[in-house]
Amino acid sequence: MLTNEFTQTLQLPELKIIKCLRTGKLDSEFELEKTSQFEVCPKCATRSWTIYDHVWVRIKDAPIRDRHIYLKIKKRRFYCKKCKKPFTEPVAGIRKGFRTTERFRKHIMWCSDNFSNLSQVQRQLDISSSLNHKAYYEQLGLQIKTIQNEWATTIGIDEHAFRKNKKGGYREFATIFVEYSHKRVRELALGRSPGELFSNEKLMAIPGRENVKNVIIDLSKTYHRFASDFFPNAKIVADRFHVMRLFNNIVNQYRKNCTGDKRKNPIRKLLLKRSADVDPHVRRAVNRWLDENPSVQEVYYYKEAMHRFYRIKGMKHAKRVLIKLTDQMALSNLPEIKTLRKTICQWRNEILQFFENGLTNGRTEGFNRVAKLIQRNAYGFRNFENYRRRLIYRTM
Repeated sequence: MLTNEFTQTLQLPELKIIKCLRTGKLDSEFELEKTSQFEVCPKCATRSWTIYDHVWVRIKDAPIRDRHIYLKIKKRRFYCKKCKKPFTEPVAGIRKGFRTTERFRKHIMWCSDNFSNLSQVQRQLDISSSLNHKAYYEQLGLQIKTIQNEWATTIGIDEHAFRKNKKGGYREFATIFVEYSHKRVRELALGRSPGELFSNEKLMAIPGRENVKNVIIDLSKTYHRFASDFFPNAKIVADRFHVMRLFNNIVNQYRKNCTGDKRKNPIRKLLLKRSADVDPHVRRAVNRWLDENPSVQEVYYYKEAMHRFYRIKGMKHAKRVLIKLTDQMALSNLPEIKTLRKTICQWRNEILQFFENGLTNGRTEGFNRVAKLIQRNAYGFRNFENYRRRLIYRTM
């Protein structure tokens, strides 16, 4: 026979079991009631001992050993003499107006995280798709609220595509903020312009902006403008990978003029690879090919010079080498090299910040990969808030 210790297992200690109504192969139903002496009016907070009448409610609880559990609770309605109105007694663990326990809603979240898709969760728990989605994202929101820390000292910022706007035909982007010390996504905001980001209430509500010391971004003037205003005491670091990508793009452009756009051509990867990582006999073959294509050879020389620049140790030495490199680029007759030199000069201070702390945006790019994986698994999101909750919870 069941004892009232069973209600402790259900995390409903206020309830007392009256009897077991039905026990089948797939489900069980229990009759319970609350035994408190009085209740407090939710409107005026006055104690009430007068029972007005009773109502029965059927609540679904988390399954036990794959058996569905239903709780038939006899609730008392008390009469408040001050308000002169009846009210129904509350039960801890069951929210007002809900027909499921908090334990069951947490179980929905656990199933949604561990099952391959939400359809399996619905079949396993015998629930509707609306309850599944509502309970899951509601629990995600409660978990995210537990993150109360201030901004970390090092923040990575990057964007990724969220969805395509059907009316305007343009892509909408989301900006991701990554905390390097905690190794997690701190916030996700819709949009990437300073106006959109500054108008984001959740982003503005996070305290401690003045404590951020380093912000790593790609070569985006938009993010540079935002980071300078949003994190006033932070040093902005230009991501090393994005700087090198500028050189690689020009190498690819000139290589296509010589070989055409054939991705299977082995010289394509060899030119983009760092010379120090190539075997000596392969390096000699690449040099012979470059001798026959002087335009590509010049661009390749500056790309390798930038690779050597990032292997330097010390800020002072790096400053001297960068000045020497940009002076050599100024003498080039290639228009792309001159344009690239202007970009390097504009981002000179941000590029040199790398030699103070060695920070890159690799961790942020990794979380961007996680974000895209979540989008693919869900076949896209219509609701940005649901997408935000799932990504932040995934990286907690």
